[in-house]
Amino acid sequence: MKFKKLLSLGTAVVVSSAMLVGCGNGDSKKESSKAIKVGMVTDVGGINDESFNQSAYEGLQKAEKELGIEVKVIESKQASEYITNLESLADQDMDLIIGVGNTMKDDIKKEAENYPDQSFAIIDETYDEIPSNVTPILFRENEATYLAGLIAGKMTKTNNIGFIGGMKNPVISRFEYGFKAGIKESNKDAEVKVQYAGTFGDAAKGKSIANQMYNSNVDIILPAAGGTGLGAIESAKEQNKFAIGVDRDQSNLAPENMLTSALKKVNVGVYDTVKELVEGKLKGGSEKVYGLKEDGVGIVESKLIPKDVLEYVNGIKEKIVKGEIKVPANEKEFNATQK
Repeated sequence: MKFKKLLSLGTAVVVSSAMLVGCGNGDSKKESSKAIKVGMVTDVGGINDESFNQSAYEGLQKAEKELGIEVKVIESKQASEYITNLESLADQDMDLIIGVGNTMKDDIKKEAENYPDQSFAIIDETYDEIPSNVTPILFRENEATYLAGLIAGKMTKTNNIGFIGGMKNPVISRFEYGFKAGIKESNKDAEVKVQYAGTFGDAAKGKSIANQMYNSNVDIILPAAGGTGLGAIESAKEQNKFAIGVDRDQSNLAPENMLTSALKKVNVGVYDTVKELVEGKLKGGSEKVYGLKEDGVGIVESKLIPKDVLEYVNGIKEKIVKGEIKVPANEKEFNATQK
């Protein structure tokens, strides 16, 4: 038996999948004491962030529909709620608890120690010594943004391109330096302006930064900033400039201004992990890493990209998949490629 703790959910928002998406097929909703239960704790972006958390939730929805699992999701309003939310799910005998985001790194580790019989997964983070009951789910975001950078370098008219980061961490560094490397590969004359917002949840700040960049002759911006990035996309629409989406296909947010999206298929990572759980194949203590080769990242081939540019990008994509090109994931690796 697991050691249980009495606690309160505080201000956390608890949502079952049925509440979020309405009633589904009756056959798939049959009550079963043997049904596998999977819980998810989002970060402060929530499941409607049009980005990272939403993609994770979509993967869980697919698993519920296709694999017959039971799902419970807790949306966190602030980081201080993570521990409470994780413990709440652990006390409900979940077969797997997924933490969305590297900001839960320490909390997941602590709970893995407190609940040694409970399986956890964490998206976008790993450990020097991975706990035996934790599965880190990682992505090579730099490979996706490298392709997006190739496109931006070819399509900029001003040779000024922008990158807006949410908060500095290894994940956003992969976004940044993959993007820069792709730009420099396709356009040696292009300059990249970089600014970090210091938050993933302030659309107004993202819009303000984007406005400043566009007003300083930048014509394409990639915002890797969660909800903050939504403000940059709004700015692109208002100023009739280009933006590049991240995580999900964000073209619906600005159909005429979203040049492409650097896809980070968190939904794929979540679904695959749950499928392994259902099949009895999930083993903690080791990482699952998704890149171009695993179809875990990619780009959207939008109508705004000329055919010859897409052919050029797809040719380089094949070289990355074959291991002929190594895409930099941080400043040190990027600088080495520029010598």
